[in-house]
Amino acid sequence: MSNIWTIAIKEYKSFFHSAIAYVIGVVVFLSLGIYFWVLLSYSIQTQAYVPEMQVLLDWIIFPLFFISVPVLTMRTISDENRTGTLELILTAPVRDWELVVGKWLGTYMFFLSIIALTWIYPLMLNFIVDPGIDQSMLIALYTGISLLTAAITAVGVFVSSLFKNPVPAMLASLGMMILLWIIGAPGNYTSGFVSELFKYLSITGHYYGSFYNGVIDLKDVIYFISLTILALFLGSRVIEARRWK
Repeated sequence: MSNIWTIAIKEYKSFFHSAIAYVIGVVVFLSLGIYFWVLLSYSIQTQAYVPEMQVLLDWIIFPLFFISVPVLTMRTISDENRTGTLELILTAPVRDWELVVGKWLGTYMFFLSIIALTWIYPLMLNFIVDPGIDQSMLIALYTGISLLTAAITAVGVFVSSLFKNPVPAMLASLGMMILLWIIGAPGNYTSGFVSELFKYLSITGHYYGSFYNGVIDLKDVIYFISLTILALFLGSRVIEARRWK
């Protein structure tokens, strides 16, 4: 565990030495702040609309899902492979899965930091709306966002382990995110086992079907945790294969 934590802390700190991380932070908070202002302005003008937490936090999903994760995870392992430092790491007393999990944990902690800072918007909304926002809804939403982020970050790290260049890793990671986002759509036009399989594999179905509605469903929690573990396992196997080449 000490190796994992050492790698995670190193990876987490490295983001604060990169301009990309700050740009992503600005994009997330600026877009969310503008959207929050638009919702409040519309609410004040109509005097009949109350800003909802689902609508506000739904705006986090796009910059996290389609921008932040592919951009930040592309360099986790592929950059090490490109610069040749991966071979040096593999000669150290570090297991393959410790390297992958450490890279994932460091990146995930960075995303959690961004997610935690977005609490300022629900807190502001809680003071504005009378008698306040639904706290159980808020907990469910943030639980869902955190689990979703853990899963797609693990997928991004796995994809990064497949490439030697960060740019193809980013494009492949983005393609994987889009696939996981839309894979449930064919299930609406088919029936039987295939339909259920497509729907189960869909990230959107597990997030919007429960967490988005303020419900923490155990089967959806298991789905995100399973996807995270599977992606990290596959990433570890890729690193193991590189070790024995």
